[in-house]
Amino acid sequence: MRIYRHVDALPDSARGTVVAIGNFDGLHRGHQKVIATARDIARSQARQFGVITFEPHPRAFFGSVDVPFRLTPFRIKVRELQALGIEQLFVLRFNAALAGCAAEDFLSGVLHGGIAPAHVVVGFNFKFGAGRDGDPDLLAARGKELGFDVTCVEPAHNEVGEVYSASMIREYLTNGQPQRAAALLGHLWEVEGRVSTGQQLGRAIGFPTANVDLGEAIPPARGVYSIRGGVRDGDTIRWYDGVANIGVRPTVDGETLVLEAHLFDFDGDIYGRYLRVAFVDFLRPEQKFDGIDALKAQIAADSRQARELLEARALGAGDFIDGDM
Repeated sequence: MRIYRHVDALPDSARGTVVAIGNFDGLHRGHQKVIATARDIARSQARQFGVITFEPHPRAFFGSVDVPFRLTPFRIKVRELQALGIEQLFVLRFNAALAGCAAEDFLSGVLHGGIAPAHVVVGFNFKFGAGRDGDPDLLAARGKELGFDVTCVEPAHNEVGEVYSASMIREYLTNGQPQRAAALLGHLWEVEGRVSTGQQLGRAIGFPTANVDLGEAIPPARGVYSIRGGVRDGDTIRWYDGVANIGVRPTVDGETLVLEAHLFDFDGDIYGRYLRVAFVDFLRPEQKFDGIDALKAQIAADSRQARELLEARALGAGDFIDGDM
């Protein structure tokens, strides 16, 4: 996959692409439908297949939220887009200039003048341009004049009529419902971060943990989860069952929100390396214990419960959008 961060003076090989446009935060089933539509059109026309996305996320640029909210920070989103077979990724920097760009200027300048797509695919709720004045109808009308075709994909629903949406997934995660979030995503929700050295209390009580900064990722409900942890081994990812806590560690008077993951049957050194943590089940809320012994006993109970749940739920190809198993 080729990544382009500037659309002026693109090589000829990057032009004439069939592109899907969107933020695609989460890459949920609705997003996958939009991207699959672009892929199918590209294949039918023997063209390159690409995605246009925006960084940072417009909500972050406008400061409309004061806590992390992203389902897929950029590193994860790039990996998952590549797994979906994207050949060209156009990353438009969402800055003051782009935020103030009128819909017509975006169409004629950035899209037609810069990327020059052959066909554009968007979701039903796609908006663009300053003030969000542009919509799929304007895109289609001007596309005819500028020389590219447009396909608008209707909303995708699950079996009970629930529309796949990033806002609904965020709500499920903050309510401690990772399996409902996974049903809308079409894969387990995961975070990824570099493992840092903590107080090493877990190691001292027999449950060594990897501390991972959530970064831009939305903090899910505080508490304990069964997880699958992905550790890179050469060109592959090795997955280990485990248990994790997200919280401030009230028993030891912690103050900073941290993700602590304990991987079962793993004794390698992963400090300084990236760890993927996929959330499976919510076991219990965070709580404060009377002392270290009570905490240790509860971690042992949590680990037994997580093992039982994960052993009953076989690891499957659908757990991860990139198929790394």
